[in-house]
Amino acid sequence: MAEMVETAYLSWIIFAWAWCLLSIVNGQVVYSVSEESNPGTTVGHLAKDLNLNVQDLELRGFQLVSGPNTRYFDLNMKTGVLHIKDRLDREELCGRTSKCALELEAIVNSPLNMYRFEVNVLDINDHAPTFRSAKRELNISESATLGDRFALPSAYDPDVGSNSVKSYKLSPNEHFSLDVQSGGEQSVSAELVLQKALDREKQPVVQLILTAVDGGKPPRSGTLNIKVNVMDVNDNTPVCDKPLYKARISENSPSGTSVITVHANDADDGPNGEIVYSFVNHDNDGIIDSFAINSESGEITVKGELDHEINSAAEIRVQAKDKGPNPRSAFCKILVEILDVNDNYPEISVTSLVNVVTEDSPDGTMVGLLTVKDKDANKNGAAMLKLEGSVPFTLQNTYKNRYSLTVKGHLDRETVAQYNITIIANDEGTPPLSSSSVLTVQVSDVNDNPPRFPEPVINVYVKENSQIGAVIHTVSAFDPDVGDNARITYSLLENSKSTSVSSLVNINSDSGDIHSLQSFNYEEMKTFQFKVQATDSGAPPLSSNVSVNVFILDENDNSPGILAPYSEHGSVNTENIPYSAEAGYFVAKIRAVDADSGYNALLSYHISEPKGNNLFRIGSSSGEIRTKRRMSDNDLKTHPLVIVVSDSGEPSLSATVSIDVVVVESTGDIQTQFKHAPIKEESFSDLNLYLLIAIVSVSVIFLLSLISFNSSKMLQDRRQFQQVQRPSDHHTP
Repeated sequence: MAEMVETAYLSWIIFAWAWCLLSIVNGQVVYSVSEESNPGTTVGHLAKDLNLNVQDLELRGFQLVSGPNTRYFDLNMKTGVLHIKDRLDREELCGRTSKCALELEAIVNSPLNMYRFEVNVLDINDHAPTFRSAKRELNISESATLGDRFALPSAYDPDVGSNSVKSYKLSPNEHFSLDVQSGGEQSVSAELVLQKALDREKQPVVQLILTAVDGGKPPRSGTLNIKVNVMDVNDNTPVCDKPLYKARISENSPSGTSVITVHANDADDGPNGEIVYSFVNHDNDGIIDSFAINSESGEITVKGELDHEINSAAEIRVQAKDKGPNPRSAFCKILVEILDVNDNYPEISVTSLVNVVTEDSPDGTMVGLLTVKDKDANKNGAAMLKLEGSVPFTLQNTYKNRYSLTVKGHLDRETVAQYNITIIANDEGTPPLSSSSVLTVQVSDVNDNPPRFPEPVINVYVKENSQIGAVIHTVSAFDPDVGDNARITYSLLENSKSTSVSSLVNINSDSGDIHSLQSFNYEEMKTFQFKVQATDSGAPPLSSNVSVNVFILDENDNSPGILAPYSEHGSVNTENIPYSAEAGYFVAKIRAVDADSGYNALLSYHISEPKGNNLFRIGSSSGEIRTKRRMSDNDLKTHPLVIVVSDSGEPSLSATVSIDVVVVESTGDIQTQFKHAPIKEESFSDLNLYLLIAIVSVSVIFLLSLISFNSSKMLQDRRQFQQVQRPSDHHTP
């Protein structure tokens, strides 16, 4: 049902629009209004002319449809009267078209209707004729014949019809008349007609006024000032002041330098008496291209390069020609002497050059041969060479302008691997000229530097039980040489005073990686020493050594061991105590040792079973077992104890011992008399105290020994290293 209602509604809208379109009137209202009418001027009663009820206009929304022309008009919705809203300029709106019609549309609602109408903008004579330029010059020869015509510019008037240009007038004169021609309603032109012969000598200029008049009422007009220049007839030939000019100019004078000025006279006036100067073409003579002449003044200047060595003089012919319609010419000659100056720089050429010399080259070794030349003559062409700066080379003059470059001084590639040798050439001219050339000489390497370790002694710290084949350290040496002279291989040197180092470690000859060959045991070996030798691949090879101290670091790899008379877990030990024993009664003392060192050997004692025991306690550091209280009838006769002995390593290792404590009725049944020792407060045991003192003492002694050993080693290796660095000690130690 809803869809049917919606379909019916859409059908009604389509019908309404179709009806509105059919209701647009076929007849069209046309209004006319003059341009430049004041805003507010009534154009027409649009509602009345469209047969609309004025009382319904506002209710039906009577209005203009927005368009390009609505900005100029305003429609009163209450009265239906159309007014001018903005200035109307017909020339701006329609140009020079004869009809200027503005199309507009109005619309009303209920029912919807659209009306089209036009407003014709009428032209008024609001523009005067104008010429493009206020002045015009005409050049007319004094030889012009009577009846000759000369076109004049047309005036422009943006108005149309009768308001446009209609006629022309010429001011009174004795030489010209005016012929006005009409080509249509808006096409009028004028021509000057020569009525009397012109004579430049009597009257060189004729002043005229041309007036353009339109057909408006009242008419408007515009004027053009015409200046007629009477042109002279060319009947005189130019004459040069001199038939031959002479000048001197230095070679390489800059462009624009003045050489000489030629001059000619012509008796005619105007263009007939104006002279144009130019060069006469010289066949196959390139020297003319080095000069330029000012066509107006006749001044000759330098344009290109002048070279005395190529041309010592130049001959130039100049043409002086007037500007007449039938130009006349005269010719004059100029001789220019080109003076020599010191304008050539010395030129350095390399005859031969050895680009690479070894750093051990002796003095006098030949590096290159050079030649210096100067195109100038005499002193300007006398040149000599010298070296710039301080370099281990020297120049020797071998013959005239030939030189040899040789070594003079010590060469060290590691200090300077390349020399850029600057050679200066100077001539003896005034002022002197110089040039330079840079020669590049490479210094090749010789094996004059042994490998160097950054320090004479290397300390390496390795944990015991480390993986066999692991890299414990990497040694690295530096050789300032290059190529094979700097390619280093590493090897081990045996120390006759200790265990064969080859059974402990080996070294990668290329990378310097030191690998372990066994898993080290701190309890068996705490340190060992060896030397590494770095050898380059030069010829002969050079080498140096470094001492390596390897320190084995202890790990907690040994469990505590129970000392007699007790044995470890697996067998039960028995101790008897009397029923009458007081609190703190001494039961037994557990002793244990640990093969490790330091904290890995620091032991502590604990009762692990039974849990929560309230009858016995054990000193954590002393290992002494004592009673906590007196016996009671409720206590068992036999008390099985499990004692755990733990070290302080990470992770901690431990051992256990089992003891059965038997309670007897009388003291006579107790075999061990020392068990009735007096009660002492639990404190740090004598054994652990001794152990701690021993640990500290060993550590201090070990540290002092290490410092003393390293100091002696460093001193010994430094002496050996200094001996290797001596220039004369270039051999394998």
